[in-house]
Amino acid sequence: MKASFLILAVLLAGPLGAEAPPLLRDALLKVAQDKGRWAFTESDKMRNGQDKVVDSTVLRFDPSKPYADQYVPMQVHGHPPTKADFEKYRQRGIQRGRGLERAEAEGKPAPGRTLGDVVDLDHAAVSTEDAATATYEVPLRADNNERFPPDKFQVLVRVNKAERALEHVSVRLRAPIRYALVLKVKSGELEADFARVDPKHSPAMTTVTGGGAVSVFFVPVTRSGEMIRSDFRHVRPFDERFNVEIGPTKALDF
Repeated sequence: MKASFLILAVLLAGPLGAEAPPLLRDALLKVAQDKGRWAFTESDKMRNGQDKVVDSTVLRFDPSKPYADQYVPMQVHGHPPTKADFEKYRQRGIQRGRGLERAEAEGKPAPGRTLGDVVDLDHAAVSTEDAATATYEVPLRADNNERFPPDKFQVLVRVNKAERALEHVSVRLRAPIRYALVLKVKSGELEADFARVDPKHSPAMTTVTGGGAVSVFFVPVTRSGEMIRSDFRHVRPFDERFNVEIGPTKALDF
């Protein structure tokens, strides 16, 4: 599931190719332009193979606040946050700020891989289509992409035609893949839904669900998880406090 989530992150975080299908390009651009401007409450749950919750975390993220205050835990590992938990998330915000400011000062994208590194939007093609939506299959790049080989993953993106807006993204593992001698990913999938949480703005990612089966030291492990975002508020990012916009491709952070 983690590998699939990373693909979703870079899909929404990078520059869009000039040759990308116009409908797909417009939908992704709308999400990218507003992505760094949402404050929300995020609830995460992880389940084992018997569908038992083995971990849960709830936090509030607000990019309009100073970096140290952007992440506020409400529940950590199923329990009220401790002083150490608050400090951990405070440091997470500080590190996010340092990365964004360093990238801005150097004229570079925000830390992390960009869309151009992994996804080949210029060769996206319609997979299925009806009167209301078009679903594109988006290939992954083969060059310099050992982590996400294109023959192992399938990425599908559904777009609402009338609104030219993103509705759904799915990432599926086509075949087992080994990342190290001790780790083999046997199956995995991720589904992400987008909704218009504010009529004045573009859709935001509201839910992510997924799961997978891996073997670690030849011991099978099955996990599934869900992430739900709620209580959205459109805000002005702290990065723009000096009226300097860093741009959507640098502000996105999952």
